[in-house]
Amino acid sequence: MLGGGASERTRVRRLPDRGVYHRRAIDAILDDALVCHLGFVHEGHPYVVPTLFARVDDAVYVHGSAASRMLRGLRGGLDACLTVTLVDGLVLARSIFHHSINYRSVVVLGRAVEIEERDEKLRALEAFSDRVVPGRWLDVRQPSRQELKATTILRLPLDEASAKVRTGPPKDEEQDYGLPVWAGVIPLALSAGERGPDPRLAPGLDPPRWAPPHRRG
Repeated sequence: MLGGGASERTRVRRLPDRGVYHRRAIDAILDDALVCHLGFVHEGHPYVVPTLFARVDDAVYVHGSAASRMLRGLRGGLDACLTVTLVDGLVLARSIFHHSINYRSVVVLGRAVEIEERDEKLRALEAFSDRVVPGRWLDVRQPSRQELKATTILRLPLDEASAKVRTGPPKDEEQDYGLPVWAGVIPLALSAGERGPDPRLAPGLDPPRWAPPHRRG
């Protein structure tokens, strides 16, 4: 039985036991990701565009230049498919056939709506900035009226969404478990490197405290 924002269009058919339909689980995956891929058809041509995004309550927001072909097309009422994927590990099996990855993914279907009300645009921009570095919104200059006008923000409701998750060790054929081949999981995680200050940074300024949103402890 489907629940949450799932529908027949978002029901997991390939390996259905990996399907997850609870909104809390879907929200958690979205909140752990930094980048989504947004798919749509514009003037007869398919496009899949990577972009930053932020979830606020029951919707996902994307933003960009008002001149963006993606945003101009989507705000016109095009059907959209938003996806995110987090890779948690490489799964090495005893046979090539059963090699895999551990992952968490979400698919959202719907039509995006352009946000025009100033306060909601500011809330969305604050959510974007806090996805990159929590609390950053309060540290920097707020957008000017002209910058706000030049920015298009779209809201995609989470009315139709599902997740798919793989965890655990490899699943080999029973006759392969005796093969003299190492098998198991190699964990993967995105980590921050050494900070690189702007060459024009004023002296005496400390970098922000920061942890990747999808690896907060």
